[in-house]
Amino acid sequence: MHPAEHAIRCPDKAAVVMAGSGDRLTYRLLDERSNASAWHLRALGLRRGDVVATLFANAPEVFVFGWAAQRAGLYQTAISNKLSARDIGYILADSGAKLLVISPAYRDLARQALAEHPDLPAFVWEGGDDRFRDWSAAAAQNSVTPIADESAGTDLLYSSGTTGRPKGVMPALPDGPIAHETPLTRMGTGLYGMGAEMVYLSTSPLYHAAPLRWAMTVQRLGGTVIVMERFDPEETLALIERHRVTHATFVPTHFVRMLKLPVEVRSRYDLTSLRAVIHAAAPCPVPVKHAMIEWFGPILHEYYSGTETCGITALSSEEWLRKPGSVGRAVLGTLHVTDDDGNELPVGATGNVYFSDGPAFRYLNDPEKTAAAHDHRGWATLGDIGHVDADGYLFLSDRKSFMIISGGVNIYPQEIENLLVTHPAVADVAVIGVPCEEMGEMVLAVVQPAPGIVADPALGEELRAFARRELGGVKTPKRVDFVSDLPREPTGKLVKRKLQERYAS
Repeated sequence: MHPAEHAIRCPDKAAVVMAGSGDRLTYRLLDERSNASAWHLRALGLRRGDVVATLFANAPEVFVFGWAAQRAGLYQTAISNKLSARDIGYILADSGAKLLVISPAYRDLARQALAEHPDLPAFVWEGGDDRFRDWSAAAAQNSVTPIADESAGTDLLYSSGTTGRPKGVMPALPDGPIAHETPLTRMGTGLYGMGAEMVYLSTSPLYHAAPLRWAMTVQRLGGTVIVMERFDPEETLALIERHRVTHATFVPTHFVRMLKLPVEVRSRYDLTSLRAVIHAAAPCPVPVKHAMIEWFGPILHEYYSGTETCGITALSSEEWLRKPGSVGRAVLGTLHVTDDDGNELPVGATGNVYFSDGPAFRYLNDPEKTAAAHDHRGWATLGDIGHVDADGYLFLSDRKSFMIISGGVNIYPQEIENLLVTHPAVADVAVIGVPCEEMGEMVLAVVQPAPGIVADPALGEELRAFARRELGGVKTPKRVDFVSDLPREPTGKLVKRKLQERYAS
């Protein structure tokens, strides 16, 4: 399926509705404008396999340009608008982008990023100036019929860089027609009941892999995407009621923020239209997920994957209630757990999580990182540690790079974070290892207090006692620091690298 087909079947149906403004983009307009943009890409000399970069807000241009690149057989590099000009410039160079198109709000940021790329063609979506030509005006001069040499493109996205410099994840270009099936279309229809009648709420920035891919999957299937310009917990509930949302995707930090709304606010909205609530990006703390299932009903679905999509696991609420803490069984690729020498471990043993038989990928311009992500058999890893039970369900411990070794004992920060975030005085928390002369590393909890909570030594001791009571002495943070906010990506992913750098000395 493809939006072009829905433009014929239901041309006046909304493909996109902007949550804030209420602006709508129909399937007819989406198809016509993406066709016109595809013609303009060809006029600029772009051919199958070339790379185009975008710096977009959560706005309709995400989809118009995204489908233009997809039907022109291009790689699209969607760049985070939260990055520095330096990092944007790095991605432009590293990706080999032949074009940059931006939303008007990022003119100044893009101008700085382009300082070292004076010859790179650059467009603003509307309102051209001395550096940026007007994309919409230029594209509007073209035909709204398909280009003659349509072929399927895909994304070339950069990891968020939580453990280092962003890495470009480059899959193979799809073979076959532009309406080719994808792993997400199979998951959406097979696991979540997605179809043309769905109304989908997009809660996260559309430059990230999962939000962008899911929103475009909805349009492949003919549904309507409600796009939040930015996440707000109460507005999310209001949008579900107003638009009779049937499907939505979240990350666990969204759940935490919604659960901390006053009970009278949470009960104010009618959420009965929801049929499937999907979450990923990070494992969900067990108490948080229990609370969400109790509130929303057994419609929560979880999956585990990454930008690399070398494999996917998934499970339903019913499965999770039988296997609390699991991220599911493999639905793409085959799961393996190995020791550091590459030997496959028995059921229940904790080790490195690998997938075989999944889609191939490489890290652009980085053969060493590509090699490090694969073993001698070609199995691929996302860098996580976990175990698989006798029924084939995966349980994650943490990312290998986040593991703390204190006095020779392996400690997984995720377990401590999942506990502390349930304390009523905690809005957010990160646990890291910091240098310790005696133990090698010690456990440090960096806590963002809940609104109205006084951050003082007494609270730190209360949180340490809470951890000791639930997890024992070894996993109890030796120190608790308080901050006004933690470095998280808008998708909810914690950028621990920044905290590790801050505390390295």
